[in-house]
Amino acid sequence: MLLTNIEIIPGKRITKHLGLVQGSSVRAKHVGRDIMAGIKNIFGGELKGYTELLQESRDEATERMVEQARAVGANAVLNIRYSTSSVAVGAAEIFAYGTAVVLE
Repeated sequence: MLLTNIEIIPGKRITKHLGLVQGSSVRAKHVGRDIMAGIKNIFGGELKGYTELLQESRDEATERMVEQARAVGANAVLNIRYSTSSVAVGAAEIFAYGTAVVLE
């Protein structure tokens, strides 16, 4: 499965447009990560626990989008975008979406 954030692939032709595909992941913060984040806020620095949490969420949302694309017969997802939003206190959603297509 070809995944890209551009609208066309140079040298490839879109033979079928299959529409929007999407995937999301909602994750809550971990108490241990909150404690470490609080300490980092005092002294400064990267909040590695949250960085890892968001990367895991992006990976999961992307995989769910790819599964949806495979289910409709796509071999590529173009124009992929990500969005993050807070859905509750201490919980965030990562939303991945793109256009499922068949490339020749």
